[in-house]
Amino acid sequence: MPKSLIIVESPAKAKTITKYLGDKFIVSSSYGHIRDLPKNDSAIDIKNHFKPHYIVSEDKEKVVRELKKLTKDVDDVYLATDGDREGEAISWHLCEVLGLDPKTAKRITYTEITEKAIKAAISKPRLIDLDLVNAQQARRVLDRLVGFEISPILWRKVKPNLSAGRVQSVAVRLIVDREREIMAFNSSSSFKLTADFEVKDYEGKPASLKAEYTKEIADNSGAMKILEALNGAHFSIKNVEKKPGKKSPSAPFTTSTLQQEASRKLGFSVSKTMVVAQNLYEAGHITYMRTDSVSLSDTALQEIEAKINQKYGAKYHKQRKYATKSANAQEAHEAIRPSSANQDAINASSDEQRLYDLIWKRTIASQMEDAALERTIVDIQNDKNDIILIAKGEVVTFDGFLKVYNESKDEDDSEEKLELLPPLKVGEALPCREIEAVEKFSKHAARYNEASLVRKLEELGIGRPSTYAPTITTIQKRTYVLKDSRDGVDKIYQILKLKNGKIEQSKGKFVSGAEKNKLFPTDTGILVNDFLVKNFKNIVDFKFTAKVEEEFDHIANGNLEWTKMMDLFYKPFHKEVEETLLTAERVTGERPLGNHPETGEPIIARMGRFGPMVQIGVTDENKPEVKPRYAKLKKEQNIENITLEQALELFKLPRIVGEFEGKEMKVSIGRFGPYIQHDSKFVSLKKEDDPYTVTDTRCVELIEEKRIAEANKHIMSFEPEEIYVLNGRWGPYIQRGKGKDFYKIPKTVDATKLTLQDCLDLIDKQGGNEKGRKAAAAAKEPAKKTSPAKKTKVAKKTTTAKKTTAAKKEAPIRTAASAKKTVAKKKK
Repeated sequence: MPKSLIIVESPAKAKTITKYLGDKFIVSSSYGHIRDLPKNDSAIDIKNHFKPHYIVSEDKEKVVRELKKLTKDVDDVYLATDGDREGEAISWHLCEVLGLDPKTAKRITYTEITEKAIKAAISKPRLIDLDLVNAQQARRVLDRLVGFEISPILWRKVKPNLSAGRVQSVAVRLIVDREREIMAFNSSSSFKLTADFEVKDYEGKPASLKAEYTKEIADNSGAMKILEALNGAHFSIKNVEKKPGKKSPSAPFTTSTLQQEASRKLGFSVSKTMVVAQNLYEAGHITYMRTDSVSLSDTALQEIEAKINQKYGAKYHKQRKYATKSANAQEAHEAIRPSSANQDAINASSDEQRLYDLIWKRTIASQMEDAALERTIVDIQNDKNDIILIAKGEVVTFDGFLKVYNESKDEDDSEEKLELLPPLKVGEALPCREIEAVEKFSKHAARYNEASLVRKLEELGIGRPSTYAPTITTIQKRTYVLKDSRDGVDKIYQILKLKNGKIEQSKGKFVSGAEKNKLFPTDTGILVNDFLVKNFKNIVDFKFTAKVEEEFDHIANGNLEWTKMMDLFYKPFHKEVEETLLTAERVTGERPLGNHPETGEPIIARMGRFGPMVQIGVTDENKPEVKPRYAKLKKEQNIENITLEQALELFKLPRIVGEFEGKEMKVSIGRFGPYIQHDSKFVSLKKEDDPYTVTDTRCVELIEEKRIAEANKHIMSFEPEEIYVLNGRWGPYIQRGKGKDFYKIPKTVDATKLTLQDCLDLIDKQGGNEKGRKAAAAAKEPAKKTSPAKKTKVAKKTTTAKKTTAAKKEAPIRTAASAKKTVAKKKK
């Protein structure tokens, strides 16, 4: 029977599609990209129009063999990877590797994995869109060139093992700029005056009416003057104004808005949102999740209308067709929505259910009627002066889309929350319970969290739906940015209260500056950012980066040749690379803090080999016995804002916290973190333990915990075979000898019941006995004599190897060919 092969990029997707098709189709997976650029200088032939040289990844060789075999046994091959640029590129690479002609290969796309959508796609295959392939290729090649040419410069000029990326560098710059804005911010105080009046509610019961003085009160004396002016006054309602209002629903989700809302409502990271959404898509529950379109298909609109009418009533429905703001939105041509609006719940994991519920509600709400509101503004006068107090309220007269969904807001966009006011009429007297003036402090701009950073990148036109999550993940993996929660500090504020004819002053306390899951730049991130801003202005320029993204869009639309775009970008960029290698100075971020109060030695903060640190003293050739002292900065400290006093605190380690069993417990910080030293043994502190404040009681707890863990580590031993069964971090294992020969024990095996033969069998299955036999045989063989000629060759090789190693230590970098020549010329 003739069969057809459908190739997708994910096994989960293959499994779902298989359910919809009969035995005439074989559905197989490529497991993502099967080819990529090699990690060396041969990846791109710059002189030959930036021709990329692709290789099949080692881990994909087996997959390729299986796909080649399948293509020989079928009549038709359908390439069914995702419909965006990345998916188009995967299909093109499959053609190249499997021997299919890209000009005739059958390409099918769909925005949802449903039986109807898949069968419709198979009935109307198209050709591979080479413009989309070239747009992806241009991004890949350009980003590789940027990374490979800038990264070695960072190794020389900043710190070893650093790397730079085009979009990632801009994202880091946003976070660094915001941090510096916060550091430069000076908070100012003012006073907010609120009066509390006694009124009756709709049932005639006593209620409270809050009204505010809306003009700014600069200081304590200004607040006191107003309270004195209102002391003994009688209040009444001067005017009641009611205005109709409305709230409209938000558009269905795009990739960006889904990432933002999942962060606000569900607490998901950007990468987690994409993983969960991918699972939902591949299981057939939602449409494609990488899109910047807000449109819905006519079929979806009809289905949503029927669902709203059936579940909520016809008065709740209002069809809306949203327009995408971005002129270049093209990724998947439809918003993220449920594959079927009739499925308001799914059988899946907890995270998948929660995200699906969010998508379903947002989609349904987008096609519902506005919420109708009535906003009330009340002016309150007094009989002593012309000071007016204002009360505001709001009531929902028709809930509309709010019946299903209400969008969350970021910190910077928080709306004033208004409540329903009691029934009020003009001229009504208002008995005053009290008037309070409370000191308020201005706040700096909010630090970015993952969601607000995505929003900012989208606003600036930087990146596309497929790049947001990897960008944010990458800058954290490279430790340029740290996602962290930090405690605030107690801050005192003033309160002035007028009650029963008396004005009293008091003080209150609140926590200021607390942060939860915010993005902080590390010292490494700040140094790299500053170096790039100074030497590669275009790479970290917001407008330039957005322009590059637009050019990728032009390539995808067939309006620009990708090699021409690359040529225009690379020539000035490479010139900057060569000039920077020659002229840029090495940066350490060194910052003098002052002198030691007792010794007078200079104290500096700078970047060291293992991260940011503080240094007391300098190396003096005349006093080799006097060496500088070093201390690592705390996680929440950085080179730019650490003070002399804070730096001196860091040198209080090591410190003796007490005695245990007649021996001192010493706390310090080593290369791998803080620890306790007791009786010549070392015990690591936990994440929650601060080495500067940890108590002797806590240290004893940790020492005893480690003793218990070590006592439980040994399960059994077999001597003289030197075979040990031990408990490890990830479960029981076998160790042979005193070296590093370790062997897994399957979860199904009870480690406490193993015999010597059982252990030998497990070692043999994992190749351990063969390894042991070879080592023993090698040890028994007599040493072979080496001829003088061979000795000379060996000596030469050793000398060459030593020279190479020394050269690597001196300059452990690899640059583009032309950059190497420049460096060579400079050395000459």
